[in-house]
Amino acid sequence: MNITGNTVFIPGATSGIGLALAVALQQRGNTVVVGGRRTDLLERIAAEHPGIDTVRIDTADPDSIQEAAATVLQAHPDLNVLVTMAGIMRVEDWHRPEGFLATAEATVTTNLLGPIRLIGAFIEHLQTRPDATIVTVSSGLAFAPLAATPTYNATKAAIHLLSESIRLQLAGSSVKIVELEPPSVATDLMPGQRESAFAMPLDAFVAEVMQLIETQPDATEIQVERVKFLRYGEARGDYAEVVRVLNASDPHGKDAAA
Repeated sequence: MNITGNTVFIPGATSGIGLALAVALQQRGNTVVVGGRRTDLLERIAAEHPGIDTVRIDTADPDSIQEAAATVLQAHPDLNVLVTMAGIMRVEDWHRPEGFLATAEATVTTNLLGPIRLIGAFIEHLQTRPDATIVTVSSGLAFAPLAATPTYNATKAAIHLLSESIRLQLAGSSVKIVELEPPSVATDLMPGQRESAFAMPLDAFVAEVMQLIETQPDATEIQVERVKFLRYGEARGDYAEVVRVLNASDPHGKDAAA
């Protein structure tokens, strides 16, 4: 992925990693469109960051995805980068169905069906661009499980293998698949995560991501140093220790890698 000269759509970018990445990409000479459910936040972003375009989108709603895609492509027919950022992370208790079932279904809808539907809405257009990129967003928890968030872990593992698989199918096209693998980052994804001593500062995370994009434009996975503890536990042969350390950090998941 090139660091500059793109037209980028980032749904789920009204806060946290998505918004910080949108601002950083705009500063590097990209045209950026952010999407989100709350119009008040979109209006604030447009006011605080002149030049960033906005569109309302609910990535849990397939009709909203189609409507937003049509709006974005009409306004930005040169769109060549899609970042499937939207996601939720919630604690579950699998001892009884009322402790996890509704949360699990919502997590699958947002974290897995959302990116699949987003890619479906843009894939034909992206193949018409001479140099296009789909950035999927998995997690360090795709590679080592946090006990408190089973379905989140599972959806991120699915995103990893989905990325690997569609990269193979699209190998002969103009579309590259790049997987962003965040560790725990100081955002509001989970209660208390912003204040967690375990979480990587947001500015530091985005700065390292931008450096990796610039210095490794052909990379298929964007991995800051902090996520490699989780990412390569099995390869190093210390997977059991990684899982122990991860789950010893906080029994409720507040201090764990996201």
